[in-house]
Amino acid sequence: MASGRKTNWFAIWISVGVVVALVLVAALVVWMNDTSTGPGDAPQAANIDTETGAILVGDGDQSMDTYIDFMCPICNQFEQIYGASIEELVDDGTITLGIHPISILDRLSQGTEFSSRAAGAMYCVAAADGDAALPFMQAMFANQPAEGSTGLTDEQIIEIAGSVGVTGVDGCINDGTYIKFAQAMTENTPIQPDLDGIATPTIAINGEAISNSELPDPADLASLFGGE
Repeated sequence: MASGRKTNWFAIWISVGVVVALVLVAALVVWMNDTSTGPGDAPQAANIDTETGAILVGDGDQSMDTYIDFMCPICNQFEQIYGASIEELVDDGTITLGIHPISILDRLSQGTEFSSRAAGAMYCVAAADGDAALPFMQAMFANQPAEGSTGLTDEQIIEIAGSVGVTGVDGCINDGTYIKFAQAMTENTPIQPDLDGIATPTIAINGEAISNSELPDPADLASLFGGE
């Protein structure tokens, strides 16, 4: 009688186990890549547009979006020159202001990623108290560190939040809860005409980025929206 070949179940199960292990490793790698490069947690608040990253101030029919980096000295100058005029347009109902805290100058903070931490912190503040978003931005610029320094510490940023009446955001800021979101939203910054890459400050009027050279004098800012 011819003997049949025995099935080596041990070898088969070992092979199956190896295949399963490889599948699990591949899934783990994909998951790690997604978590390291994904947009992270998005702040959930009525005054934050999670698709564009805009922190919304006011309710006017027209829009002005500002893309700013807290390490950018020209952004600070823009705020000092145009800030009051922008607030007037918000207060009189002409515009909705969309503030976009972005991070393109991390390289200028000696490895502390100040731009990303500050942008993430602004989302923490805006999600906690929408009315404090604009005062927080102004206070951050009033305490702006020099380019090339280590920037502000998280503790100092928390103190600035407290100075505009926002508490309870320590964990959000210390944990960097919205840093990845801020970094992801940075990629959505529109390119100004005649530029090859993202720059700050960038201004968009009714959804269209304009050259900074097109900005009128602060007293005439309303002219961008058809006013006098």
